[in-house]
Amino acid sequence: MDPRRPPPGDDRLTPADPRLWVVLALALVFLALAALFLAAPALGALIYGVPAPEGTGRTALRAIGARDAALALYLAGLSLFSTRRAVAIVLAASLVIPACDLALVLSAGTAAWWQVALHALSAGVLALTALWLTRPA
Repeated sequence: MDPRRPPPGDDRLTPADPRLWVVLALALVFLALAALFLAAPALGALIYGVPAPEGTGRTALRAIGARDAALALYLAGLSLFSTRRAVAIVLAASLVIPACDLALVLSAGTAAWWQVALHALSAGVLALTALWLTRPA
């Protein structure tokens, strides 16, 4: 048996499945966002769509970075070591993140159209990827 291929009936993503690479790319995007919010919270706030707070208020921005880092690690770990269904469930559950982000920036009234669009695009990508993962290979 080839260790790079799952046994028959195992519904894991394999390197031959493009969905694995899409999920890993999403994980890298979220990891990059995490690094941005952790290292440069003011720039992260600009992209997010809120004014950057001063002082200890930046802690909230860094919390966004920690959240995005955790999501990146969940996605990478599940895509490499679990089933397609598990990855799809986490992606679908993660729709709460861009939905809440969108609600927050809209209620703050500080976001430009492109910042709102980024949150909507994020939700769309998560949803479409989750649906794609539920389809047989």
